[in-house]
Amino acid sequence: MAKTIPTADPKASALPQKEETRLEGLASMVTLLAVWIFVITFSFQNFVIPSASMASTLLVGDHVLVDRASLAPSSSLAPFIPYRELQHDEPVVFFRPAPNAKDDHDILVKRVIGLPGDRIHLRHGIVYRNGVALHEPYAAMPTDANYNPYNDDFPAIAPEDGNNVLATWSVELPTHIQGQDLVVPTGYYFVMGDNRPISYDSRYWGLVPRANLIGRPLFVYWSFKTPDDDTDKTSASERTASTFHTMLHFFDETRWSRTLHRIE
Repeated sequence: MAKTIPTADPKASALPQKEETRLEGLASMVTLLAVWIFVITFSFQNFVIPSASMASTLLVGDHVLVDRASLAPSSSLAPFIPYRELQHDEPVVFFRPAPNAKDDHDILVKRVIGLPGDRIHLRHGIVYRNGVALHEPYAAMPTDANYNPYNDDFPAIAPEDGNNVLATWSVELPTHIQGQDLVVPTGYYFVMGDNRPISYDSRYWGLVPRANLIGRPLFVYWSFKTPDDDTDKTSASERTASTFHTMLHFFDETRWSRTLHRIE
């Protein structure tokens, strides 16, 4: 004899569903806001490119999203975050290691050329890492017109007065030189801008400590044509004029082709 499978009580299905109260709705919104703030504060950061030292990879006026989480010290409190160490040739955002460097921006972006233990030297603008010449199609090479012995044959030429080398670095630099190479010590990185002839980088102010790293730039979410000296405009009137110019020319001076441009 076949068993009868009980069906749902039609009266039960007709019962009115409990609606979310205003207090419950507010609690849900607060929870979502808290999660969003956590993600933005601890995982990502907005950064505006202030100079042409990374051109043409990054242009003045590029607004980039920086991944702060993956380079942070690993923690058992957040095992889901894929922590990892820096890799050769990737761009990185960091706090300026030299407090009185010529570049007065607090946060910089450069490319990682040397990891701890690497041996670095340049010859006529070509970077040699551990004895091997790097292929860097993104890097601007020196010409006869802008060749600089200190800049382009680093560290073959000793720092001299007038070449913008930070005083503390000119003293420290010889302690890291072995033969023709600069040897990167443990816990530090040697970084350079892609626009090598004008980049003020580790050749001039030294090595970047691990503690100064902020994160990796992921992509450009907005790019606006901006003059190189825009970040030097600090007065209220200058900033107001700059903001008004951006609002007025948002559509015709936005570099739309760079929107969501991946940074490599």
